[in-house]
Amino acid sequence: MPHLLTRSALAGPVIAFAILFIVAPSGTASAQPAAQDDRLFQIIDAVSADRIESDIRRLAGFGTRNTLSDTVSTTRGIGAARRWIKAEFDRVSDACGGCLDVWYQRTLVRAADNRRIPEDVWIVNVVAVQRGATYPDSYVIMSGDIDSRASRSTDGETDAPGANDNASGMAGVIEAARVLSQHTFDHTVVYAGLSGEEQGLFGGQHLAAKARDEGWNIVAVLNNDMIGNIHGIDGVIENNTFRVFSEPMPVIDADALRSVRVYGGEVDGPSRQVARYIDRLTDQYFPNLDAMMIYRLDRFGRGGHHRPFNDAGFPGVRIMETHENYTRQHQDIRVEDGIEYGDVVEGVDFDYAAKLTAVNAITLAALAWAPPAPAEVRIGGAVQPSTRLAWKDVAHPDLAGYVVHWRPTTAPQWTNSRFVGNVTAYTLDNIVIDNYLFGVSSVTNSGHESPVVFPVGLIR
Repeated sequence: MPHLLTRSALAGPVIAFAILFIVAPSGTASAQPAAQDDRLFQIIDAVSADRIESDIRRLAGFGTRNTLSDTVSTTRGIGAARRWIKAEFDRVSDACGGCLDVWYQRTLVRAADNRRIPEDVWIVNVVAVQRGATYPDSYVIMSGDIDSRASRSTDGETDAPGANDNASGMAGVIEAARVLSQHTFDHTVVYAGLSGEEQGLFGGQHLAAKARDEGWNIVAVLNNDMIGNIHGIDGVIENNTFRVFSEPMPVIDADALRSVRVYGGEVDGPSRQVARYIDRLTDQYFPNLDAMMIYRLDRFGRGGHHRPFNDAGFPGVRIMETHENYTRQHQDIRVEDGIEYGDVVEGVDFDYAAKLTAVNAITLAALAWAPPAPAEVRIGGAVQPSTRLAWKDVAHPDLAGYVVHWRPTTAPQWTNSRFVGNVTAYTLDNIVIDNYLFGVSSVTNSGHESPVVFPVGLIR
C-alpha cells in the first residue's frame, strides 16, 4: 500500500513531496517506493455494476435463502443458492485456467446445542481459494453471507429475497473473484460465502475454527454485510460514504494484554490497522468516496461474520453502507400503514454496491501484493528526547524497506510516517515516546505496504 498520499489525476491533485530520499541510520540512501500502483485503478475499472446487479437478482430470485429453507429444489431455497454460488466460482476458475480451489465446508449444527435453531441443520459454506505464489499459507479473506431471513429468523418458508442483506455482499465476493483471478498474488486470497449468519454466525465460526486449527496466517478478513442501500431510515440519501467497523482484537493472554496497554493503547489492535488500511486506500484511489472508521465491533445489538474471526484471534472488519433502512431488513414483504417492508431488489443501488466491491478488491490486492508485516517490533525511549524502534527483517523479492508511523494518542489515523529504507532499526529524533503511538510497516518498491504493526516489547 503506497504510504504517500499521492493521487492520480482521476482522484484529485497530486501532493508533491520535496524529499525523495532519506538517509537511513546506516548512511546509505534509499529511494522512496512508488507512490501508487496503476494496477489498482485497473481493478477498480474492471468491477461491473451490471454483473453485480445480475448476481443480486439471481440470489434474490431463489425466494428465500433461510438457513432452514429447502435444500433439494433447483430453483428455491438455500440449497439451490449455494449450488449456484459454487457454480459461479467454478466458472471463474475455469476462466483463469483453474486458479481457484473451490469447495464446500459442511458442518452439522444440532438443535440440542443451540437455542436459536429448532432442528438439526447442515451449515454449508462455499469457499474459493486463489493460492499465493510466495506466501501460500498467508491469507487475505473477503466474505459475504449466503443466507437471508424474513421477520422470524427460523422461518424457512416465507419469501425472504434478502437483496441487500446479504445478496449484495455475496455478489460483491463473486465479482471480486472474477476481477482478481486475472492477477497473481504473493499471498493467498480467499473468497467465502458463509451460511447460518442470521441464526448465530455459524458459518464464520466454522471457517475461523478451520483457519485456527490448520494454522492459517490471516492478514485480514473483510466481511461485507449490506453494501447496497443508500436510502437511510434517517431520511438521508448518500452514496459517497461507507462504514468500516473494527474493534481491538480480544485479548487472549496476559502478554497480549500488556502489549495492548503499554505499546498500542487500550483502544487499538490489528483489526483497527486493517480499518486504517482501507481508509487510506479509499482516500488515494477513489474520488468522492470516504470510509468512516467506526471504532466498535458492530452496530448496537447486531452482529456480523467478522466477529468469529476476531474471537479466534484474527484481524477482521465489517464493511457496509453508511445509512441503513430497517424497514428493508429482517422483514416479511408487506405494506403496513403505507410503509413498504421487505428486502427486495428495488432497494439496492447497484452502482454503490460496485463501488464498495471495488474498495474490497483493491484492499485484497494491495495486501496480497504487500510483504509480510515486520515481526518482533520493539520500542525504546523512556525518559529520553527521542524514540527508538527495532524489528525483525522480512523476506520479499520486491522489498524496498520499512515505514515508521506515529500519531498523537487521540488521533484516529496515522498522522505521520517516514520511509526509513531497508534497515531494522530507526531513531526518531526529538519525538518523545510518551506523547505518541508508534508502529512499523514493510513496503515494496511498487508501493504496496503491509498493515502497521505495534511494538510488542522493549529495546533493552
